[in-house]
Amino acid sequence: MSAFHRFTVRRRALAAAGTAVVLALTLAACGSTDDSSSMPGMDHGTHSSASPSASSSMGDMPGMDHTAAAGSGLSDSRDGYRLTSPETTPTSGNPAAYRFTISGPDGKPVTAFALEQTQRMHFYAIRSDLTGFQHIHPVMAPDGAWTADLAALTPGTWRMFTSFTPDSGSGKGKDLVLSRTVTVPGDVAETPLPAPAATAEADGYTITVQGRPVAGMAHPLTVSFSKDGKPVTDLQPYLDTYAHLTAFHEGDQAFAHLHPTTQVTGDNGGPDLAFHAELPTAGNWRLFLQFQTGGKLHTAALTLHVG
Repeated sequence: MSAFHRFTVRRRALAAAGTAVVLALTLAACGSTDDSSSMPGMDHGTHSSASPSASSSMGDMPGMDHTAAAGSGLSDSRDGYRLTSPETTPTSGNPAAYRFTISGPDGKPVTAFALEQTQRMHFYAIRSDLTGFQHIHPVMAPDGAWTADLAALTPGTWRMFTSFTPDSGSGKGKDLVLSRTVTVPGDVAETPLPAPAATAEADGYTITVQGRPVAGMAHPLTVSFSKDGKPVTDLQPYLDTYAHLTAFHEGDQAFAHLHPTTQVTGDNGGPDLAFHAELPTAGNWRLFLQFQTGGKLHTAALTLHVG
C-alpha cells in the first residue's frame, strides 16, 4: 500500500470517529433536556373523565416536564387542535359550569384522549393576578363536549387552561396545553403577587423549595415537607405522584407543569421530593403545589424567581 493510500485511509477513519463523537454528544444533549384546599381562593375538583381505563402515555412518566412540548399554553390552538367554548362572562360569587370542546385538525370534536397522571383532561383556572387557582378534572360527554364544574369566581379576567394528550389522529401522543380567557363582571380587586420566598404554609404543613432555576435550562428543585418542626413521611400518592406542581408566569400567565422524579412506593412519601424543572422564561413564577395526606388534599402556593 502506498504512503498516499495509507494517509487517505487514516483520514477517513478519523472523520468517521469524529462523526460518531458528535452524534453521541447530540443524543446526550437531547436526553438532558376531593377536597377543596383550605387555602383561600384555591380549589381542586375531583371529577374524573368519562373513561377511566386505558394505558398511560409516555407523558405519564414521573419527572417528565411538558413545558417544551406543550408550549406556554397561551393560545387556543396548536398543531391543528383548537379549544372552543361558549362561556365568556360567567357570573361572580357562584359555582359555574365551564363547557368546552377540543377539535382536531379535521375540525371534528376529539373524543379519544390518553391518560395523563390518571386523567384524560386536566383543567386549570387562574386569575390574571395569579390568584384563585383551581385544578379540575372535567367530565366528557360521548360527543366530545367537556364540562368543568368551577367553584365561585371573583370579578376579573380568568384564563382557563386545558392540558391533554390526543390518543388518535396526527396529534397522537403529543402533550398539548390550550387556553381561553373569560371576564367575570364586577369590581376587580387586584392582589399583588407575593414576593419570592423559599417557604410556604398550608394546613399546618411547611413546604420549603431549594434550587435556583435559570430560564430555558433544566435544573433540579428539591421540595421538603415538615409539620410542627418534624419531617413529613406520610405523603400519599396523588395523580400517580407524591406532589402535583403547576406554575404560572407573572404578567402573561404562561403555563408550566412539573413532576417529581421521586419514585412512588406507597403512603410513605417525603420528607424530600426531587423535581426536574425547566421554566422557559425569566421572572417570577407562582407555584401551586398539591399533595395529599390522610386522604385530604392540600395546596401550597409560593413565588419562585427564575433568573
